[in-house]
Amino acid sequence: MEETVGDPPTSAVLLDHCHFSQVVFNSVEKFYVPGGDVTCYYTLTEHCTPRRKDWIGIFRVGWKTTREYYTFMWVTLPADPNNVSTKQQEVQFKAYYLPKDDEYYQFCYVDQDGLVRGASIPFQFRPENEEDILVVTTQGEVEEIEQNNKELRKENQELKDSCVSLQKQNSDMQAELQKKQEELETLKTINKKLGQKVEEQKDIWETELLQLKEQNQKLSSENEKMGVRVDQLQAQLSTQEEEMEKLVQEALDKTEQLECLKKENGQLFLNLKEQRKHQQKLEKTVEELKKQEAIATKKQQELTDENFDLSKRLSENKMICTVLQREKERLEGENDLLKRDNLRLMSYMGLECDSLPFQAPTSDQGGAGQHPGLVFGNPYFGIQESSAPSLRTIKKCPTCNSNLADDVFDHISQQQPMETLSLDCPICDKSFSAHEKQIFEDHVFCHTL
Repeated sequence: MEETVGDPPTSAVLLDHCHFSQVVFNSVEKFYVPGGDVTCYYTLTEHCTPRRKDWIGIFRVGWKTTREYYTFMWVTLPADPNNVSTKQQEVQFKAYYLPKDDEYYQFCYVDQDGLVRGASIPFQFRPENEEDILVVTTQGEVEEIEQNNKELRKENQELKDSCVSLQKQNSDMQAELQKKQEELETLKTINKKLGQKVEEQKDIWETELLQLKEQNQKLSSENEKMGVRVDQLQAQLSTQEEEMEKLVQEALDKTEQLECLKKENGQLFLNLKEQRKHQQKLEKTVEELKKQEAIATKKQQELTDENFDLSKRLSENKMICTVLQREKERLEGENDLLKRDNLRLMSYMGLECDSLPFQAPTSDQGGAGQHPGLVFGNPYFGIQESSAPSLRTIKKCPTCNSNLADDVFDHISQQQPMETLSLDCPICDKSFSAHEKQIFEDHVFCHTL
């Protein structure tokens, strides 16, 4: 279904045929040849007054409401509705908008309220009957006709394209004409009102003129003032017209600014989307940093616990070092006592320390071997060995791998119960229970090989 510019006023109500005789359609053919324009002739009766939004549509026979039109054209308002000659009207439908099938159609006049005021007899859109035409041609004429037909088809296509363009221009011009007619009606109304005001003002002026004639001399100056006032009003009117033009121009400028703002709003919306995407990325980064922070906190706690364990072990090592220092001092005192006992025994044997070529060996030299000044050896060498601390059973410190005497080792063992004491290798951190002391010593000794 094709339409012209704008949609016509229609009605969805089922219609009756009480008003179909107010517009009479004339010279309606039984069929129209497709591809050509169709002119619709109609006559307005005294019961129908045309209005601006009246239209004529082509309806397929069997229609129920005015919304079922196939195409339509706006009617042209007559210049003088009261003149009998202007009652005869016509409207032309372009071939491009006409139906292409062979169904039955009819013209209908519809007013601006959507009511049908007249309907034509049915007609068809079909070519002429070939049985009515008898053509006798030769082969040459056939070829010439075919060539002419090709040229005519080409020309017809060009004319159709031109017709479509002209139809569009015509529709635009009709819309513009309709707009101008509306403006003209508005101006006529304004002019009529102004005429009434002028008439009223004229009556007032005539009354005032009679009064002025009676008081001509007295009011002559006031008459001049009125003339000046009229000039001022005219100047004000001109100024207001200029202001009106400026306001119209400002409205157009604001419309352009509004379009620019819409474009900027669209760009800002895109920027907002990008910022939201960036914000989502930042939120993911923050979540990852929080996870990393939790891992770092856990690792820091582990390091803190490990540091606490190391501090505890350091305190234990310091305590053991203090015990060992005291044991060392005690052993040095015993060593001095043994040295004095050795000197006393030598004096008892009749030997002088100054007459000996060599002094007695110190504990640092191990105290082993015989005195070189004695021919048969030192008879107290075995006594010194039995009384020296080096003959004691040497134990290894389970922490620092230092040499410990049995009593020191037992002293340390007494500080820690046997069931809780563990021996840790200072080299490979392997642990042994207190009952595996010999295995622990062998294990540490293997590291020194």
